[in-house]
Amino acid sequence: MRISGTLSKQRRYRGLFSREWFFSSDPEMEMESMTVNVTIQDFVADVVSEMFFRNKQQISMEIMFLFPVDSDTVVHTFHATMGNTRVEAMLCDKKEAQQLYKATPGMENLRYLQDQWDLWGPVFACFLGTVPPNEEVAISLCYVQELPLHPDGAAKFCWPRQLFPPPKFIRRHLSEEEIPEIPEDLHFRIRLQSARGVSHIDVNSSCSPLQYTAPDQTSAEISLKSSPWIYDELELLVYYGGPHNLSAVVESRDPKAAPGSLLGDPVVMVTLKPSIPEVVPGPGHLGEFLFLMDCSLYQDAQNTLLFLLKSLPLGCYFNIYSFGATFKAFYSQSVEYTQETMDNAVGRISSICPDLGGCDLLGLLRSIYSTPLLHGLPRQLFIFIQRKVSSEEQAIMAEVHRYRDYHRCFCFPIDKCESFYISQAIALETKGKCVCIHSKMTMTSEAVKCLQQALQPLASEISLQWDLPLGLEATVIRKAPEMIFPGHQSIIYAQIHGKAQDPEADVATVTFQYRVGSQPFHYTLRFSMSPSADDSRFPVHRIAMMHLLWKLAQQGTSKSEKEDTWHSAVKLSLSLRVPSAFTSVMAVRMEQSDIEHRDSLLPDSSMLLSPSCNLVPCQLLWLCGSRPVWFKSTKFWMVQKCQLCLEMLSPKASHMEVLTQLSARYKEQKSFREEQMMEEPTALNTSWDWTISPLPTKLCNISSIRVVVALQKANGSWALTSALISALGLRKTAVEGRSLSEVSRSVSSVRKCHVLNFSWPQVYGLR
Repeated sequence: MRISGTLSKQRRYRGLFSREWFFSSDPEMEMESMTVNVTIQDFVADVVSEMFFRNKQQISMEIMFLFPVDSDTVVHTFHATMGNTRVEAMLCDKKEAQQLYKATPGMENLRYLQDQWDLWGPVFACFLGTVPPNEEVAISLCYVQELPLHPDGAAKFCWPRQLFPPPKFIRRHLSEEEIPEIPEDLHFRIRLQSARGVSHIDVNSSCSPLQYTAPDQTSAEISLKSSPWIYDELELLVYYGGPHNLSAVVESRDPKAAPGSLLGDPVVMVTLKPSIPEVVPGPGHLGEFLFLMDCSLYQDAQNTLLFLLKSLPLGCYFNIYSFGATFKAFYSQSVEYTQETMDNAVGRISSICPDLGGCDLLGLLRSIYSTPLLHGLPRQLFIFIQRKVSSEEQAIMAEVHRYRDYHRCFCFPIDKCESFYISQAIALETKGKCVCIHSKMTMTSEAVKCLQQALQPLASEISLQWDLPLGLEATVIRKAPEMIFPGHQSIIYAQIHGKAQDPEADVATVTFQYRVGSQPFHYTLRFSMSPSADDSRFPVHRIAMMHLLWKLAQQGTSKSEKEDTWHSAVKLSLSLRVPSAFTSVMAVRMEQSDIEHRDSLLPDSSMLLSPSCNLVPCQLLWLCGSRPVWFKSTKFWMVQKCQLCLEMLSPKASHMEVLTQLSARYKEQKSFREEQMMEEPTALNTSWDWTISPLPTKLCNISSIRVVVALQKANGSWALTSALISALGLRKTAVEGRSLSEVSRSVSSVRKCHVLNFSWPQVYGLR
């Protein structure tokens, strides 16, 4: 959950807490204690938390609570209790909410917050009112979340440092060192469940030993003994046993709900993590590469686009877009990469003109997303941006989220540009990468490194086949993605309909099929239809409902069908308090005596407008500030040092013809270790690390390097032309009538320089 918080004064920094998530008009309110219960089942976390703050000042304080929300998290319960009053957030029909917002005093404060607060991204914001001196505020927050996959295969759960009580220190008698006491105000318990078995955990805080609560080690629990060190957030990695390619979790139905509805049927969560071997993709299996260049970067774009074009493999598809106030494509649709199309594109790079107007990234992305995938090939975008995208961040992220299973984005914001954080968000949403660019050389080298990552094999043509007991069938809510990239996984959800003909039939089978290049793979999993755990909180149902509501919001139907969809979606959203495009968040302040006379706050507009309820400003907002709302472990900070050396991209040909042999001649004079680094690559993903020193004098000039790159052919080779000879610092008479080996020997007589550390294959075409 990418949330973080404390109660504080605007823009003031005091004590141990960052003033990032909550604010008041007076000095901070300190957290006194907390109780958190987390249940993690495979890759879904269910969090129930209660935090207690107290106003220790001698003055009353007006406070506000806000916390970030993201596309993988459902916050379904929030309420705050202060003395005899209680503020509770709830959902209601979005159409009715417009009337309620007009009747809510103080809503203009949220609009001010949206434009003036220094955070960036989607948040839940709720004014809590005035807290008298020494008054306690109890805040309850409950949410479910799809956990991200750690690179080593673990499920990763985080809890922000701002939501821990401030540590109290004791001083050792024999030294001046201060150490934290074991807190009595921290109650943090984590339960772990998985049919594969819980193998082990890794946590950056002191905790009790992992205690198994089932003989087969399918469940366990731990408790924190202390919060992480002062400036660290809690980070828990959970490792499961058994195979990691395919797993399933079944969650039981709600007996109170009607069979056939989502809540009235079991839901199965299937995790797909394909094994992707390193293979050489054949022509046509390399995908589609789209380069989006901000026109304000036209001067820097020349070299970067040239190096990227020269690095593409034969048989892939590509296109180049320039965007500013409007956008323009080199081709009406992506074209196959051949010698002819490469030459044409290189010739058109100089046609990118400066445009100091707006930045229509939203229009460009919509145009790209409306185009079907070419032959089902993976689509990967490289976005170079410098200008602010106006007030369209929320619409852009909605589009990116809608198509996140169909593409991947590599983003390159210019250092300190206003689009830095939305670039991070786009890359994070599509499982790509965001790199901050500090110089022209960094732009080219980082773009080429990301292209190397983009050329790695991936899983495509993904499908699932179900074999359920007779009488049951599966309806997929979130279908399998078009592709899964290396190091990533996908989680799908399916609703199980019907009634088994044989009540004793309890075993189902799901088969996961995909291809890597032309090589097929399949895995089969047998799993029990009995619920994996008795959980009446329905975390898996809530995540599944979130995806179903997203799908309903994207459906384009007739007016009457849209009305029917709207009403059913609102009913669905309210049943488990899952926010959606059909509902809005409201909040009411009520006296405790009124609350005790009823079981819950019913989300009905007539009730909300009654005299016994006071509406409170509360809304989901998109902030347009200068700092991302994610906490540290989920930020996409990929700030790179300015590098002079361009790291190479794997060759797309198994030999380098002229320049490879010239390079080899230099390497003969190096040590044995350097000779080992020079071995001829045999596959697409072989990584070279050749340091060519000394170099011909002319190659110490960047413009000469660009000339050599420009002369490279689409297949990775060079023709021994006069232009190449000149760029290499040779004389035409020295190479006429000679073989390549003789030419390479003649280079040794050329005057050398020992300054640059460019890698030869990297510089010459980045192969």
